Amino acid sequence: MENFGDELETMKRVPLADDHVAAIRKISVERSYEPGEMVSEVGEPMDTFIYCLEGEIEVVDPYTRERLMDASVGPTQFVGEIGFLNRGTWFLPMRAAKPTKTIEAPREAMLDLMSRVPELSDHIITVFAARRRKQFELKSSSIKVIGADRDPAVQRVERFLARNRIPFQSYDLDGSDKETVEVCTLTDHSPSVIVDKDEVLEDPTPRKVAQHLNLDLDICSQRVFDVLIVGGGPAGVAAAVYTGAEGLCALVVEDTAIGGQAGTSSRIENYMGFPTGISGTDLVYRGQIQALKFGTRFAMPRRVEHLERRDDGLFCATLDDGDEVCAKVVLVSTGVQYRRLPLERLEEFEGAGVFYAATDMEARFCNNTEAVVIGGGNSAGQAAMYLSRTAGHVHLVVRGDSLAESMSSYLTQRLEADERVTIHYNTQVTALHGEGHLKAVSFESGGKERRIDTRALFIMIGAAPNTGWLSNLVETDDKGFVCTGSSVGKRSPFETSCDGIYAVGDVRADSVKRVASAVGEGSVVVSELWSYIDAQEREVA
Repeated sequence: MENFGDELETMKRVPLADDHVAAIRKISVERSYEPGEMVSEVGEPMDTFIYCLEGEIEVVDPYTRERLMDASVGPTQFVGEIGFLNRGTWFLPMRAAKPTKTIEAPREAMLDLMSRVPELSDHIITVFAARRRKQFELKSSSIKVIGADRDPAVQRVERFLARNRIPFQSYDLDGSDKETVEVCTLTDHSPSVIVDKDEVLEDPTPRKVAQHLNLDLDICSQRVFDVLIVGGGPAGVAAAVYTGAEGLCALVVEDTAIGGQAGTSSRIENYMGFPTGISGTDLVYRGQIQALKFGTRFAMPRRVEHLERRDDGLFCATLDDGDEVCAKVVLVSTGVQYRRLPLERLEEFEGAGVFYAATDMEARFCNNTEAVVIGGGNSAGQAAMYLSRTAGHVHLVVRGDSLAESMSSYLTQRLEADERVTIHYNTQVTALHGEGHLKAVSFESGGKERRIDTRALFIMIGAAPNTGWLSNLVETDDKGFVCTGSSVGKRSPFETSCDGIYAVGDVRADSVKRVASAVGEGSVVVSELWSYIDAQEREVA
């Protein structure tokens, strides 16, 4: 399966071209470091591009302060990883291993240079992306998540970090290995996130972690954007790429993690260009990096709670915690979320055996046990196939008597041929059992009931649109999907009933619920956003 950065692992250490280095010199200052002097510390923002002229810069273990790995940065190389694009913070400290001389450019000036010299930008972003992937795979980071492995609060933090490709290490409070015991003594044995040797986030939430990592951007420093994109799934991120490429100032607000519902898919095989498949998270993460390259900003996990239109035509969104951000035009790309089943005790088991995604984070709970997936669409089918690798057996529960209308043919054929998967047609889950954690589920089919012991139930049924925040500014259908195009008297298929608000992707009524179509809509709509903004500015002039 394709993974973001696989092609980068074998990349040779090709130095920057001489003319590129000369261009960097013009916006830089020269600096010298003595052996042992820190170049960067954990938690500091990546606001400087550092190019090594002489000497050596090494990675430091934030806890032992010893050299962390054999790799280091030397002459003709530069420091940093992909977090530099959005002024993220350092995950690991760096220091001079010997007398070192560098040239250092302010981040904004460097990004401006990269935008004007695409060859330079391509080289730097390729190296930055490769480093982040390597960090993620090796879990090289100062971030340590501590808590009971089955604690829903801990799982939410881990999912947020994993889906945003942020390297971290996880320690189960109930673990008995030496390293786990040593790390857990750094807290009071309650869920927490250690972000540095002397800094602990108690009662961690994705928002707290994001604030520390500078992912929850200081959006109040810029209150008016050209485009506000609400939702960071395939459609929203595609739009983020093209708005940035067209020179529009855009902000993407995402309440969970980049990728949306697609980010919960472990393997997408029918997206053009990836013959061996790609995870939803990796696919959309590629797009996010492109968008960051063009200057689009991301704020997460932040949620738009209310939208209003001012007398001057600007749209102003109220975010959680009361922050407000305004834009000339709004793009609705909030997608959909899986519906919840009307089952007793469902909320009690959410995160404690009941899941709405099937990625590595959730699959670990299926080792050598039976797993149950509810749903008849592609997402449910992909989840069943993926989970069958680790689970003892997978039960796919389908309400209807066929998968023909709801699932791609290739996926249906694989499921029917897989001995590790059993498809239960005309079946419903009627009850959940367990104390503190899911232990079993009950099925009902043809008036007969059956109970299966399981520690993992995956619910992937139907789709509920995320449109409550639109505050009745646009027309929606009886299911809450945004009406667009001819149904509201508009020529464009993406225009809503409110001038200045557009909708793309799964949230749009009658849209094709596929990743490829969402990406296409997010790409195409940008020309309309630009035209609308241009027309408004001409009227003012």
